[in-house]
Amino acid sequence: MKRGAFLAVLPLVFGTASVVGWGGPPATPAIPPIATVQVESKGIPSPSDGDLWPSCWAGNDKLYAANGDGKGFSLDQEFSDIAVSEINGVPGKLSGATIAKGIGPVWSGAGYNRKPTGMVCVGDTIYLAVQDLALDFNDVPAATILKSTDHGKTWTWDKRKPMFADHVFTTIWFADFGRGGALAPDGYVYAYGLDGNWRDSFDDTVADPQSVFLARVPRGKVQDRGAWKFYTGSGWSARVKDRKPVLTDQRRLYAQTYGTNASNLTVISQGGVTYLAQQKRYVYTSWTEYTFEFYDAPTPWGPWKHFLSKDFGGYPWSTTKYGGYGVTIPSKFVQPDGKTMYLQANVCPCGGGGIGTSVYNFNLRKLVLTPADGKPADNLPGPANLAVGAVPISKSIQSGSLALMNDGATTGSESDFDDEVKGTSFWGYTWPSQQRVNRVEFTSGAVSAQGGYFTGRPRVQVRRDGAWVEVGSQTVTPAYPGDANAGANTTYTVTFPAQETDGVRVIGLPGGTRSYTTVSELAVRYVAQLADGGFEGTGGGKPAWLFEGTAANGVDRGLGFAHSGANNGWIRCTCTGLSALYQTVPVTPGTTYRFGSWINASANLPAGAGRFGVRGLAEVTFGASTGYVHHEVTVTVPAGVHELTVYAGFTGPNVDTWIQVDDFTVS
Repeated sequence: MKRGAFLAVLPLVFGTASVVGWGGPPATPAIPPIATVQVESKGIPSPSDGDLWPSCWAGNDKLYAANGDGKGFSLDQEFSDIAVSEINGVPGKLSGATIAKGIGPVWSGAGYNRKPTGMVCVGDTIYLAVQDLALDFNDVPAATILKSTDHGKTWTWDKRKPMFADHVFTTIWFADFGRGGALAPDGYVYAYGLDGNWRDSFDDTVADPQSVFLARVPRGKVQDRGAWKFYTGSGWSARVKDRKPVLTDQRRLYAQTYGTNASNLTVISQGGVTYLAQQKRYVYTSWTEYTFEFYDAPTPWGPWKHFLSKDFGGYPWSTTKYGGYGVTIPSKFVQPDGKTMYLQANVCPCGGGGIGTSVYNFNLRKLVLTPADGKPADNLPGPANLAVGAVPISKSIQSGSLALMNDGATTGSESDFDDEVKGTSFWGYTWPSQQRVNRVEFTSGAVSAQGGYFTGRPRVQVRRDGAWVEVGSQTVTPAYPGDANAGANTTYTVTFPAQETDGVRVIGLPGGTRSYTTVSELAVRYVAQLADGGFEGTGGGKPAWLFEGTAANGVDRGLGFAHSGANNGWIRCTCTGLSALYQTVPVTPGTTYRFGSWINASANLPAGAGRFGVRGLAEVTFGASTGYVHHEVTVTVPAGVHELTVYAGFTGPNVDTWIQVDDFTVS
């Protein structure tokens, strides 16, 4: 198992246990899903030195934060392994001063040092969780809680023994309930903990953390170990051995890399949980060597749901794109809209990021979390590019910016090369509101033997209830070659039946010796079009063509019966009544459209029994033929009408009768 130097689905696991003083959780409140996430690819430095920086917002309106291995906010002072600073200002204009250094114990002897992991303000009283971390960063055997009643200047703790030992609940952070904890739902401090290590144990000294545990303690008894109660899945117990995870995530990222970068990384790490009052949700920020991991829940105990991996790619990073560790959201910087906030994360110059010490400070970057608005789609067919105003998404970004995807130019190139031997690349958009979509125009970027193209063909997926699903009846024009012949800056149009969704993406297997794809432009539209008019479409979703009647029907695939291409549709029966294939087509009122189809009818079809047309507006009839015959109708769409139904079929004469249909068109 290859590991890195320094940095580093969701089953909710419940069980039974000894329960003390609680009858079970209340009903889970409903919160709208997070629809779009925007995370800046770089941060805003501050005049400080150090890493980790767990923080809390005190009742006096000051932000307090603890750093490891640095000078804090007093750059003219000496280095310390742990320091506490008082911070003033707003992101981009921060100032501060180091007010305490060298605090806290080391319980585990040589080979360990102290690290801050969590901080919470109860009014103006500050509590700081400090752990013993191995010098190689690969195990955490002990932790305790420090207390300050003078705004961080002096600290006290039980000097007899650690509050937590034996690698159990030894990486601790607290739920952040705003200024002085004023937003807390009750009289408790909520603390989250990991067993074993603060992140993936690269040399497997201990088991990699894959679960987050939860405890709570009365606000006035945080240092009283006997007052702590641990969540059991159905209540609270005073016995730490009764704890059950509130979140378990067993994913491993970057299973294999091309170079010497770390690989096979677990996703649960020391981070933070912040309560967003306007959204009534809790957000847990975790990380891996190359990603930020985001989860949300309606209560401190869950249910927790993973909603984003922000992937910064393997090392080296640059000054315009980098991730980090110890990721938190300080509640003091949550903006009045409740959606805009700032992430704090650091990069150690010893970790291989390749960007020096420029982010070894209290470093903030903007994060915007927009919940779904719950409104149904109301966009009408037209030429508009729905990418305008959408949030672009990708597996990763080599440059750090996806602005090129919707700049109107098809001559540039953005890559998702990230040093991972990966099986998936995607490029797309998300919206806070539902949109109707039925066409994606994907323009490739630069192509070489190393990559830049999809192996096979790219597919379109849409997001429904937070899950990505493949749409059916997709066709690609021109045909996608599935190798380097896809070419640079070449546009491929993917059409499919209209979908109502809050996200769309082009996804596939990346090609080349370094497995990556490129993009130059990605347009998304909802236009007047027939989907899969030639029955050549692929995909496992709902088909474009629906059926009414009692006859057998289907698609001949590669049987030689098509008018063009490989496939055609068919209907056959010994029956009476109308049987027809039909499709609903988006249209624009007042516009005149010509609909056509090629149809071959068997000798038993009486004259006038065959029908092709637009429901309620125009129809032509036909009978038997000796080959494919083109049929056509022209309609002008009435005012207020935005969909028409195109159909082809026949009224059965109660003898064996069939038709073959192909190459439906609209113009």
